[in-house]
Amino acid sequence: METPTSEFEHESDKKQGFVVEQVIESQPKFSISKQDGLILLAMASLSLMAALDGTSISVALPTMSHELGGTTIEAFWTGTSFTLCSAVFQPVFSSLSDLFGRKPLVLVAIAWFTIGAIVAGVANNFTHMLIGRSLQGVGGGGIITLTGILIADIVPLSERAKYFGMLSAIWSLGTVVGPVIGGCFAEKVTWRWIFYINFPFIGIGAILVAWSSSLRIRKASFTAQVRKIDFIGIALFVPSSASFLIPLTWGGVLYPWDSWHTLVPLIIGSVGLGVFAIYEWRFAQQPMIPPAIFRNRTALISFAGYAVVGLLVWCCLYFLPLYYEAVKGFKPIMSGIALFPETFTVAPSGVIVGLIISRTGQYYWAVCIGWFLSTIGTGLLCLLDVNTGTITWIFLNLVPGVGIGMILPSVALAVQASATAENLAIAVATSTSFRGFGQSIGVAIGGVIFQNRMKSNLLQYSTLRPLADKYSGNAAGAVNMIREMHDDLVKGDLKQAYADSLKIVWAFCCGISGLMFFISLFTKSYDLNRTLVTKQGPEKAEVHEQESEAVHG
Repeated sequence: METPTSEFEHESDKKQGFVVEQVIESQPKFSISKQDGLILLAMASLSLMAALDGTSISVALPTMSHELGGTTIEAFWTGTSFTLCSAVFQPVFSSLSDLFGRKPLVLVAIAWFTIGAIVAGVANNFTHMLIGRSLQGVGGGGIITLTGILIADIVPLSERAKYFGMLSAIWSLGTVVGPVIGGCFAEKVTWRWIFYINFPFIGIGAILVAWSSSLRIRKASFTAQVRKIDFIGIALFVPSSASFLIPLTWGGVLYPWDSWHTLVPLIIGSVGLGVFAIYEWRFAQQPMIPPAIFRNRTALISFAGYAVVGLLVWCCLYFLPLYYEAVKGFKPIMSGIALFPETFTVAPSGVIVGLIISRTGQYYWAVCIGWFLSTIGTGLLCLLDVNTGTITWIFLNLVPGVGIGMILPSVALAVQASATAENLAIAVATSTSFRGFGQSIGVAIGGVIFQNRMKSNLLQYSTLRPLADKYSGNAAGAVNMIREMHDDLVKGDLKQAYADSLKIVWAFCCGISGLMFFISLFTKSYDLNRTLVTKQGPEKAEVHEQESEAVHG
């Protein structure tokens, strides 16, 4: 099914600079050059490293906390600081790469990531660890967003689906496999190898990027480009985003949701983001995030889709291991392996869908079917119970994996197909930043739902009623206590309380995914064969800029 295109939307497209009727009738078959292929391979490898780094440390935190003598709060922030910095700085890297070129910003991102890995790898206390993880997050966010932008620069719109399918598969693979690798290093070698393993890949990636002649540095005067930087916008966006996301990650975990520690930064961040939006809309001469990217219906739906898919992936990544460890009694490594049904469905389905979209030139079907399967799949997770057999939970997890795998490349194409050439890079960066926001929001909302239901369920058991506050407030920390219990009635009741509480989390995921399915029906199917080149594509930048000026007046 495809939504009808209204005359108003055609007119809106023309005002935004689209050349709607400009379709390539006899374009030669695209063939990526060897050098561009090496660049994309290097960036994909670096993106995998960044995705792995974001999650591999999670299962190693108890070991690190014991060795470094850290507190619960310090251990918590070791895992969270990377994700926060990654989400916040992605639009900044995109905006600056438009001004100074992709190559210098890629190298800057690699440098930040490398310095962070070194600091974290040699850290002897959590202060140094937090500094290293934050620096890694800044660099990792730049690597992830610039990889997507480089694909848009090098690959024509009609062929991007397969490449974004592969990129989505890499991100998903790194996100889910990370805990397994981190657990293996922590148990078998040392947790420091989580950081050391990055160095060979960083070295190869940096050499390929520095050597590439297809990644140009903008020829404009450095001073002139510096004047174009939206310093006020950056100064408003970065601290406001951090202030908004930080309390979402610790609310209900480190501090109660009604505590001033949670409410004050959340309110300050919300107000700051509102001021940022007004400044970008009304006053900024060269806005960091141009308001024009939000004036298109398809783009708005796709940005929301990115946030929701980040929410779904992070809820699965955070709460499925809790099910496996608390209810099934798995150890951390086995819990990470139990996530493989998602890994080995998200990745292949993303690649396959990308190939089909490239062949057919249509992405609308994949968006809708992906959200439909995601809705059904997260609903099926509500069937996970104490006595669910291995074969059953494996097959239950396949459906949401396939759905999410279909969503990632198709939504990426929807964002790009609905963007103008001059706003394409920031549209790509904004979409990945929305995914980061969705991850933080997903864990926060899921955590609130789980804790409230956990307390309510524990109060139903007379033997567990005195422990309701303790177990609901620190459900993850109680996993080891459950594992050490004897198999008696109390342990069985506690496992049932966990399983029942997690069912409400999956019901929430099912509901929000269903809402996105309905909204996605209004996505417009743009023609992927029309000419849409970026300002720093594989051809001469000067020609692209002249064409862009001619189109946009």
